[in-house]
Amino acid sequence: MSPASGPPLNFWATLILGAIAGLTIYFGLPVATFKKLPNKALSFLNAIAIGVLFFLLYDILRQAADPIESALHAGQTGGSWGAFLGLVTTFVVGFGVGLVGLVIVSHRMIARTQADALGPFALATAIAVGIGLHNFSEGLAIGQSAATGAIQLAVMLIIGFGLHNMTEGFGIAAPLANVGGVRAGTIVRLGLIGGGPTFFGTLIGYRFVSPVLSVLFLTLAAGAIIYVIGEMLNAGRKIGFREFATVGLFVGFMLGYGTDLILTYAGA
Repeated sequence: MSPASGPPLNFWATLILGAIAGLTIYFGLPVATFKKLPNKALSFLNAIAIGVLFFLLYDILRQAADPIESALHAGQTGGSWGAFLGLVTTFVVGFGVGLVGLVIVSHRMIARTQADALGPFALATAIAVGIGLHNFSEGLAIGQSAATGAIQLAVMLIIGFGLHNMTEGFGIAAPLANVGGVRAGTIVRLGLIGGGPTFFGTLIGYRFVSPVLSVLFLTLAAGAIIYVIGEMLNAGRKIGFREFATVGLFVGFMLGYGTDLILTYAGA
């Protein structure tokens, strides 16, 4: 599906729509206020969040690979190899910083609190950071489509990313279920960390297109999400109820896949 280009969408209208797409993450965040859930339900919710993150990781790596493969093909057909080398370097650096950087930061937090793992609030924040990096690249796509006059595509991206962000909000909130005492300010902060970058990505994407910037933020997100998945799997093992967790993992992955189909329909 390739919507025809026309006049660009108004700059301020684009920013408003980009903000709406990002703020839909709040639809999934109320899970953080759930209390007194049985361990079976908690295991199921935690596994759904992991399933969403697994799909998100797959989706991120696929998106990051696309411009690299295009640059490789261009080099093979007589074009410059500089773009390919630059994108591959960006991929390696971004992935390494996203993964190793978060490991270093989290270990310092663990050492400071003298705990054996990240606490639920720290884990929810780490998830929000990884998702926020990914959502920045989604904002780039929205801004670019609006600026080039592909209005239908831009609107479909906003709807698709908005639905996608709802499932991401659930992934952020899952570690806080049953914790108790989760304040509204905490939910607002996590939503801004995870969804706010969609707005800023839209702003930058409207002004200029940068495959390097997109690959950088996607790989930063991929590295961070790999670490977070490991932490959540560890938490799931402590909760137990493997059967419920397996079903939850399947449900979470399918939720992510289902919302992604909307983006595929839009031609993203």
